[in-house]
Amino acid sequence: MIATAKDLRFNINMLFDVLSKGEDVTITYRGKPKAKLVSTEKSHLEKSDSLFGLWKDRDEDVDAMVRDMRKGRNFDI
Repeated sequence: MIATAKDLRFNINMLFDVLSKGEDVTITYRGKPKAKLVSTEKSHLEKSDSLFGLWKDRDEDVDAMVRDMRKGRNFDI
């Protein structure tokens, strides 16, 4: 949810209700995002990232593989 600084000042109870439902709130000031309110309830609902550590069993260097993939292609015609 996006809320203005004025909403933060005058409607804080509404923002607390949104946070209690697990939604994050971005506070804007003059149209630009300045702060983010993060729900503490959400942290209990989040599941762990199943892809984290996917290549931990491999011997290859991931950084070297990414560097090789980013190299430009050289087509000799």
